[in-house]
Amino acid sequence: MKMIFVIYAAYFDERITNTLKNAGYKAYTKMNDVTGEGEESEPKLGTHYSPGKNKTIWMAVPDEEIKPLVELMRKVKAEHPGAGLRAFVFPLAEEKI
Repeated sequence: MKMIFVIYAAYFDERITNTLKNAGYKAYTKMNDVTGEGEESEPKLGTHYSPGKNKTIWMAVPDEEIKPLVELMRKVKAEHPGAGLRAFVFPLAEEKI
């Protein structure tokens, strides 16, 4: 199992969420009002000088779903190169409780 962590500009939320849902992904955790600076876009710090904020999506998926999911994010980024979209993948172990 793996965890994919996707960071993107808040104004891009509907596009990202719809893309995931249309591809059949329904389970995720979203964090709103995230601030920071990236390598590919202007800082989004929620201030007068650096307006805007980011959102993040965390998704736990089986290993075999990571490659198609990353390719889906690459496709979205290619269509909107200035959106500041980034994705990271982590190993994940679920603890039964």
